[in-house]
Amino acid sequence: MANDAATGNAIRVAPTEPGDRDDPVRAVLAAYTHDLSTAINDTLTTFLTAEVESLAQIDAAIGEFAAAARDAVLVGGKRLRSTFAYWGWRGASGGSESLPPVLPALAALELLHTFALVHDDVMDDSATRRGRPTAHVALAAQHVAAGHRGDPDRYGEAAAVLIGDLCMVWADRLLAHTAVPPTRLLEVRRCYDQMRVETIAGQYLDVLGENDAANWSVDRALRVARYKTASYTVQRPLLLGTALAGVSTDAPLVAAYTRYGLAVGEAFQLRDDLLGVYGDPATTGKPAGDDLRTGKPTTLLMLARQLATPAQRRALDRADTGPVDHLAELVADTGAVARVERMIAERVGDALAALDAAPVDRTARTALTGLATAATDRRA
Repeated sequence: MANDAATGNAIRVAPTEPGDRDDPVRAVLAAYTHDLSTAINDTLTTFLTAEVESLAQIDAAIGEFAAAARDAVLVGGKRLRSTFAYWGWRGASGGSESLPPVLPALAALELLHTFALVHDDVMDDSATRRGRPTAHVALAAQHVAAGHRGDPDRYGEAAAVLIGDLCMVWADRLLAHTAVPPTRLLEVRRCYDQMRVETIAGQYLDVLGENDAANWSVDRALRVARYKTASYTVQRPLLLGTALAGVSTDAPLVAAYTRYGLAVGEAFQLRDDLLGVYGDPATTGKPAGDDLRTGKPTTLLMLARQLATPAQRRALDRADTGPVDHLAELVADTGAVARVERMIAERVGDALAALDAAPVDRTARTALTGLATAATDRRA
């Protein structure tokens, strides 16, 4: 058990021994500690309570809208981005700095994540998220229940876009509460801004791919994974952690985190591609097979087309008309699933090699080793 200086937040990570880096118990302890999650949620709850109350003073309807945005943030999730940012900071600071001053920056990542999820669900026309109706679907249902005029679906999409926008503004506002020296906060902000730019760039490529699938490739699908997912899920949160600790951008730790973050982030998205087709909806919270129905050019589907026989490729071209179970079996028969599993394993191996050379203490190394496994070998 390691304690952050001047806090009562104990981060419970079991000591590691050679050869046990794949212990699933250790992975869980490293990735999802109760105390860190509680600290992040408490920070978000306190901040959002004040924000919702302030907006409710403008108009009761705006208060309800803000409450819907708050609920989208607090409803659940893995808190993966704030966890990576914490361990990036902890690995750089060595546990010598107090946690509360940096909690606003860690929690801001969860607001940014909600912004991205809500907008992504609108763009993908997704019906469920975490086992619940997505924001635009829930808002459309509220429109119908209230007996409002106009198209409820259009209303739901418009209101959901605004919820996402509000979450991004809230993220900026909460980030500004980070209690570190101004020059250090400026570096944090630079990293945060680059993360947002890369996320939007990756999201655009994702949208473009769905509309230009004939000109897509495995390389471009991996580019989407790199910028839409790896950047803001793993790589930039880790680097934001080093900026919070005051580490120079040319330090060896930054290079190690950059390599580790890219590898784990890509592996995370590749696992997500597999779960989107073969995952259990009761566990993932999303219906299986949507990517196949729409022909979305994920790395998995691009590899399936690349490896397919002519007959299999013709069947894949009819993806929007065939039974999803049959198509999922067809993709597996091409060898694409096995190839993606190897790609995940290769990236995790590269991440751990980068970590082996990183100048971090034993506790942070244990946690980041566990996170590499937990984030890429999961069912949801």
